[in-house]
Amino acid sequence: MAIPFKPAPAPPPILALPASAPAQRSPEPGPPHRSRRRSPIMATTPAEDPEPGLPPPKALCEQPRRRRPCVLLSFSAARDRFLRGRFLSAGLRPFSVRLPSPAGTSTVVHLWAPPRPARRPVLLLHGFGASATWQWAPYLRSLLAAGLDPIVPDLLFFGASSSTVPDRSDTFQARTVKAAMDGMGVRRFAVERVVLVSSGVCLEEGDLAAGLFPVADVGEAAELLVPRRPAEVRRLVKLTFVRPPPIMPSCFLKDYINVMGSDHLEEKAELLHALINDRKLSDLPKINQPTLIIWGEQDQVFPMELAHRLERHLGESSRLVVVKNAGHAANLEKSKEVCKSIIDYFQEPGSSD
Repeated sequence: MAIPFKPAPAPPPILALPASAPAQRSPEPGPPHRSRRRSPIMATTPAEDPEPGLPPPKALCEQPRRRRPCVLLSFSAARDRFLRGRFLSAGLRPFSVRLPSPAGTSTVVHLWAPPRPARRPVLLLHGFGASATWQWAPYLRSLLAAGLDPIVPDLLFFGASSSTVPDRSDTFQARTVKAAMDGMGVRRFAVERVVLVSSGVCLEEGDLAAGLFPVADVGEAAELLVPRRPAEVRRLVKLTFVRPPPIMPSCFLKDYINVMGSDHLEEKAELLHALINDRKLSDLPKINQPTLIIWGEQDQVFPMELAHRLERHLGESSRLVVVKNAGHAANLEKSKEVCKSIIDYFQEPGSSD
């Protein structure tokens, strides 16, 4: 999901800042600073003192390198380092924001963002799978070249984000992303446009029993989307890609599970149960923002029926783009095409300059 922002029309301008910053910018509160560019999508400043009545954000610091299992000649660990390097070379920096939490609990959100104040921030939210670095790395340079500043968080229980709070709802996930942006100094913003890529937001629990998906119940969905064995990873890859690798040795799949897929397995399964159980389309709110829906034509995880259902639900404010020769992982199989669609949509007349 990609979401650009524009300034909220409320004085005084409580300015917003990208979700990561390097060592040269102090995390301590500082005086407000305005971007000199005219008409930014979102103004940016260093973190400022919390508003009266709001809990103060906790420590904000550069995220230390995440400890991975010690695996000699690990392809997945090498791939993870390479993708982190792409984020760093694109100019983004990793940060960790510790959020105010109930007594006895903790919530930490890891995110990436430019070191300088954002000019035109775009919030990039990943789906089920590996961390945000694995899903958004191909998009960074093109978005930056188009004048957009990516803010890329790891959702809870993915990457380096975690929480001991028992809430598994999507509402709690949304609140933590908003609180992390508050902790970075982004206190006022307005969602300008929305892009949804192969998103099953309009699925209903009854769709599973109706045979719309390759799984029959929530438990099987958890086995598919939170794989623990090479055979399950192999099945997921074959369902996700139109052209999956012809050979997937178990040693490489075990390595991936060990390095990238062994954390927070129970929490991820609980997330799926919370997302699917008793889910109804009638409970899905309609949004006023213009929305671009991007879908792989041969998606076997979330079939095209869901794309058309979402377009009908959102009405005239939405537009559907179907990516040919792509499956559920259209964002990876056709990253250049998907990225171009996102940038073109954000640069259409009516979008903030």
